[in-house]
Amino acid sequence: MPAPAEKPAPDGAGHRRREVLLAAKDTVGVGMGYLPLGAAFGVLLATSGLQWWWAPVFSVLIYAGSMEFLAIGLVTGGVGLGQVAATTFFVNFRHVFYGLSFPLLKIRSGAGRLYGVHALTDEAYALLATRPQQGMTGTRVLATEVFCHLYWLTGSTTGALLGARLGLTAEGLGFALTALFVVLTIDAFRSSPDLPTLVIALACAVLALVVAPGSMLVVALTLFVAVLGARFAVTDPRRHGGRGDPRRAGEAAAHDRPEGAGDA
Repeated sequence: MPAPAEKPAPDGAGHRRREVLLAAKDTVGVGMGYLPLGAAFGVLLATSGLQWWWAPVFSVLIYAGSMEFLAIGLVTGGVGLGQVAATTFFVNFRHVFYGLSFPLLKIRSGAGRLYGVHALTDEAYALLATRPQQGMTGTRVLATEVFCHLYWLTGSTTGALLGARLGLTAEGLGFALTALFVVLTIDAFRSSPDLPTLVIALACAVLALVVAPGSMLVVALTLFVAVLGARFAVTDPRRHGGRGDPRRAGEAAAHDRPEGAGDA
């Protein structure tokens, strides 16, 4: 009797290639926002008196979007390291909340996780945290962050070079960031529709803008997390014996029903 044929081993390289291609497809929208916004940063850097090569240095070492724009003024203004550290902490404080649901543990290597933390931006979070985590791989997470980083690096370096040689200005390019977040929000809502969460987010943003316009982002995110935590505590079915989820309540009722009851 012939031995059964062995199943072919999974093509690890092919699987990684597919994951990278998926990441490339996912980040096209981010690239359309990062390229002009990065170019605006590069032009602003060049017109501030810094050499063009500071753009790739900032984009590689800082890579924090709004903090890079602020870093131009901090560097050219001769601000002390203490103020720079405090400013960076408050501007990037929102990343503390991002880490709660970002799929960093999908990345297996220590070096990959370090880069994953460094390259965690608003846009990378919006792309990865809203997708189903069951099929997410470390390759896709890393590739998504790398593509986003390359888009920003390309835009900022190109903008710095053009700004230094052609005397361009960054006026009129600021719309790119707002447009990018609108597109990401629409995409996230389409992939996982949740109208109550969207309404809560908008209400927190408006309230924070009215109460603390100077610290709007930090206040809005803190309030949003607090409201979501309270909402989860109220609707968590484990705290109410399954009453928070009608489907689980129905399953529990069906399980407790005597066998054969209700059968035709």
